[in-house]
Amino acid sequence: MVSIDHLNIVVSDLQRSLDFYCGILGFTETRRAILHGEWIDKVVGLRGVKAEVVYILAPGGEPRIELLSYQHPAGEKLHQTSIPNTHGLRHFALRVDNLEAILKKIRGAGISPLGQVVTVPSGIVKHDAGEKSLVYLLDPDGVILELAEYKLDMTGS
Repeated sequence: MVSIDHLNIVVSDLQRSLDFYCGILGFTETRRAILHGEWIDKVVGLRGVKAEVVYILAPGGEPRIELLSYQHPAGEKLHQTSIPNTHGLRHFALRVDNLEAILKKIRGAGISPLGQVVTVPSGIVKHDAGEKSLVYLLDPDGVILELAEYKLDMTGS
């Protein structure tokens, strides 16, 4: 294994997701494509696939995120995938420089975090990047995102 190439998020409304990831979180769109044909049917194990994909990058770079919107066959949202303790991939974390500033922007867009901002107790996990504060929220399709900010302890303790 070399690295993580990308993350894929299947979205119900591509523009709404672009408004969230690019407009609010600061990602940049890098390219678009329409996916259809036998090759994509073979990859995903579905028939007659037609989908639009937009590739986006965080200001810090890779890995990219694929926002994928299926026109055919249509998918469905399962409420259980938005609950943190459901088995399988449940969230991914975005590292931010200023957690309070991004939360202000998110709240201004009418999005509420799932819980409160917390700082991980130093006795639980000591991160090389410093003290970690984090909060969970849901993207427009219910994908759990963790916003994480690290601050170095400048007191020397």
